[in-house]
Amino acid sequence: MKILLDEYMKKRNLTERQVSIMTGLSKSTIHEIKGGSMPRIDTMVMLAKGLHMKVRDLTDSTDI
Repeated sequence: MKILLDEYMKKRNLTERQVSIMTGLSKSTIHEIKGGSMPRIDTMVMLAKGLHMKVRDLTDSTDI
């Protein structure tokens, strides 16, 4: 399963700082996720909530 944060950010022209502010997650966490690190589920929930989307929309998996 891949997290599609980098693609989302590019489409919307968002910086790591902007996503950090929107989600309440640190810039380093955003950077790690963009780099391929698998976040914990609570981090995924914060990310999805801050970006006004569903957790399943942040992944390339159909299993969620």
